[in-house]
Amino acid sequence: MPLIAAIHTNNLSRFISGFVGRKAMVGWAGALMLVAAVTCTSVGEDTSVADVTKSAPATTASLPVDKASTGHTITASNGESVDTVIGDIPSEPQQSELVQKFTADEIVAAFESVISGLFADSLDSIVEITVSTAAGGGSGSGFVWDYQNHIVTNQHVISNAQSVEVSFSDGRSYRATVIGEDADADVAVLEVDTDDKLKPIKLGDSDTAVPGQIAIAIGNPFGEEFTLTQGIVSAVGRNIRSGNQGFTTPDVIQTDAAVNPGNSGGPLLNRHGEVIGINAQIRSDSRQNSGVGFAVPINIAKLVVPDLIESGEFVYAWLGVSGHDVSRTLALGLDLPDGTQGAYISQVISGGPAEDARLNDANRTIMVDGQPIDVGGDTVIGIDGTPIRSMADLISYLTSNTRPGDTVTLEVLEEGGDRVEKDVKLGVRP
Repeated sequence: MPLIAAIHTNNLSRFISGFVGRKAMVGWAGALMLVAAVTCTSVGEDTSVADVTKSAPATTASLPVDKASTGHTITASNGESVDTVIGDIPSEPQQSELVQKFTADEIVAAFESVISGLFADSLDSIVEITVSTAAGGGSGSGFVWDYQNHIVTNQHVISNAQSVEVSFSDGRSYRATVIGEDADADVAVLEVDTDDKLKPIKLGDSDTAVPGQIAIAIGNPFGEEFTLTQGIVSAVGRNIRSGNQGFTTPDVIQTDAAVNPGNSGGPLLNRHGEVIGINAQIRSDSRQNSGVGFAVPINIAKLVVPDLIESGEFVYAWLGVSGHDVSRTLALGLDLPDGTQGAYISQVISGGPAEDARLNDANRTIMVDGQPIDVGGDTVIGIDGTPIRSMADLISYLTSNTRPGDTVTLEVLEEGGDRVEKDVKLGVRP
């Protein structure tokens, strides 16, 4: 029986839930069964994966599939005890009528089929970008955004471009025009000069990304065309600065999928083949992959790209402050309640909205636990009823939920712990 026929989508959630709350799996067989569960969720009824079950080495683990039951039982074979396979499962599990056996080879083949199938499905929507500038040239990656032949990439890939060309994996090449740039989010939009209808890539939801999920990067590192690298989402909610800009991009996705020069502007995909981020930066002394890459969240691009297409720019709301998270030492210096979290305002920009709203910034330095601490500023702990626990929270809210001219209500703790509300009419980011 084919692998996918044995595990239907409506049974998968019950299968996975059977793992939750059990002791850590012991042994390779248990780990392989978990890989099978993860793999099958993205394959669906893919017959190419089903075909891998035709050959089967001797060592197997058995997975009963019973639609009438509330879960699935994992059993062992070749004389192994059940506890050897997966821990404290009852030694005499109830057998179902239908048992599908998976071999290690079948499980790995299913995983490989998912990754290679995802690559094949996405490839027609991914491009190599070649740029000519007065100083020479460069290259990067990008992907098709819509049926109007718009290409999305990083702004730094096409910065100062005199000419831009996009190339597809099948050899097609087109001249492209830069129609919009946003240096703050490091996003740019190109328009391809062709009557051909290009194939848009599938867009996902970057808010659903969590550490541990599979992440796939496709791009052109070091000019090596259409390269796939695979890893996991290492972290979410990072902030990065784009080039020489003084502002940060919030909610950035960190990944250990290899990202190198030339990957910039290419997609970071989830296991469903949906774009969750735009590969933008690496953290490395050598400018080569060190396991720490960053991708602009696709939800930021969804916010910015329509304006770039329509008007060539995206206008951000501006509060007019700089600052950082509240540490335990800073809270002591400000005489704030124990455990206070928030965005501390260390500087209010002269002539900005925050100054008009009389927000306070740091005005002196004191010693706390032997450390110099700048105190006197307000601590933002809420905005329009949304809790703020860090400067990243504040930046993320302003970016995603406000536009210039909006009035927001900040809940702040002043030095000494007084809780007050201050209304701020947001300006235009300079």
